Amino acid sequence: MSAGDRLRADGFVRFEADETQALIGPEAVAAWDGFADSWNDLSIDTFMADGGRYRRRRFAAFAATPDGVTRKPHQPHWQSRDYNPLNGGVQRWFEPVTEAIADHPVTRSVIQTGLDLFDPLSPASDQPWHVELHQFRIEARAGEQGLPTPEGAHRDGVDWVIVMLVDRQNVDSGVTDVFAPDGTSLGAFTLTAPGDAVFLDDHRVLHGVTPIRPLDPAAPAIRDVLVVTYRRERETDAD
Repeated sequence: MSAGDRLRADGFVRFEADETQALIGPEAVAAWDGFADSWNDLSIDTFMADGGRYRRRRFAAFAATPDGVTRKPHQPHWQSRDYNPLNGGVQRWFEPVTEAIADHPVTRSVIQTGLDLFDPLSPASDQPWHVELHQFRIEARAGEQGLPTPEGAHRDGVDWVIVMLVDRQNVDSGVTDVFAPDGTSLGAFTLTAPGDAVFLDDHRVLHGVTPIRPLDPAAPAIRDVLVVTYRRERETDAD
């Protein structure tokens, strides 16, 4: 069964690291180390309504069509409280993804991979995709867990979502859970190797990740992920 067939049947599809590498291609794989190193230059997320200081991030938005991907001017990230009851309902201005990472072979290939998979499964439209890219680092220390999804199991309020692990150091737990809208568990797995990924139909499934803790309490735990979301662009997105 193809990835598209699995996504259509189940509402999500998981890729092991070697499968992701095959999807993004040798140029991106060869440039991976520089891409992953950029997670060491993320700023604290100051919009955490729970007061947590365990999340760092950068953000960028793109317009994508089968003909190409163009970065949009820097803009806030916004979700309604229907989808994010913890941090939604406000414009959140995060530090921008650097130009080097926005144009990086891994970034461009991941966005294109999602486009190639999601576009044929979506209703035909002349409108571009509005693509948002998030670099996340979740940190935990002894006595202080890190919450990859502090809002709990959720939808993002988009059409499609990619979650790809970039790095995982000294981490205990961090299990990805996928649920049907009625709460039925559809799958639980842990992204452990750089490149492990899950692609999700945001209309059909909810997803969440359990809190992380350090395996060795004497050292910090770090979980780095790339999240890319896709929704059909509206007229108000076009600028």
